[in-house]
Amino acid sequence: MDLSGRTAAITGASAGIGLACAQQLARAGVAVVLGARREDRLREAADRIRADGGRAEIMVMDVTVEAQVSALVQRARSAFGGLDIMICNAGFGYYGTVEETPPETMQRMMDVNFMGTFHGARAALPIFREQQHGHLVIISSIVGQRGVALMSGYSATKAAQVGFAESLRSEFAGGNIHVSVVYPVSTDTEFRHAMQRDYGHAVAGVGPRQSMEVVARSVVRCIRRPRPEVYPHALAKALAVLNAAAPGLTDRIVRRYSRQREITPSS
Repeated sequence: MDLSGRTAAITGASAGIGLACAQQLARAGVAVVLGARREDRLREAADRIRADGGRAEIMVMDVTVEAQVSALVQRARSAFGGLDIMICNAGFGYYGTVEETPPETMQRMMDVNFMGTFHGARAALPIFREQQHGHLVIISSIVGQRGVALMSGYSATKAAQVGFAESLRSEFAGGNIHVSVVYPVSTDTEFRHAMQRDYGHAVAGVGPRQSMEVVARSVVRCIRRPRPEVYPHALAKALAVLNAAAPGLTDRIVRRYSRQREITPSS
C-alpha cells in the first residue's frame, strides 16, 4: 500500500513507540496528528517532523476522556481531510505483586491502557465504516499473550486489548477495515523511567529487548501490508506459540527471565 497522502492519528505520541511511529509514517508521506498530555513534548515532536519535510499537527488530550479522543480524530479530519489510520499506543505499567498493587493504580492502568484503546476505536471506526476502509493498530505487549511475574495488572490490561481486537477482526473480516495488534517485548522507552518517577521503584532483569524504532518499522510494514498480529521481536512469537502448546513449561521459562523490582532510594 502506498502511504503517501494518508492520515494517521496516534495516542501517546509525545515519546516512545508512539513518537517513533509518527516519525516513520511522516517520512512515508503520511500526515500525522500527535495526541498526548504533554504539550511541550508534542510541539517539539511536531516541529522535528515538519523540519524533516513531514506534515504534523498536535492535540493535547487524555485517552481516558472519550471526548478528547474524539477531538483527536476530528482534528485529523479538519487538518488533513480524513482519517485512514488510528494507532492506539498510550499506556503505562506497574511492577509488583497483587498485594502491592494499589486498587487505584490498577484502575488507572485499565482506564489508560484498555479504555484508551476502546475510546480510540469508538472514535475511528464510524469513519472507517462510512468510507469502507481504515486501519486500527493497537500497541499491546507480549505480556498480553503471556503474563509474567510482578506484572499481573499490566498483563491483564494488555490481554484485554487482545480480546477486544480479536472480536473486531472477526467483525470486519473480508473487508477493507483492518485491525492489527502489535506485541513488543521490553522496549527502550520512557516506560521504566515513568514507573520510577511515579511509583518510586526501578526494574532490572534479563530478557530480550528491542528499540522503539524496530517496533515502529514493524508497525509501518503492517500498515503497508495489513496483518492481524505483529511480533517485532522473533522470540516473542515463539513464546506465544510455546505458551499455547506447553503453558506449564512456559511458566518456568518466564519465571527465569522475570524482571525484579528495585526500590529507588529516597532523596
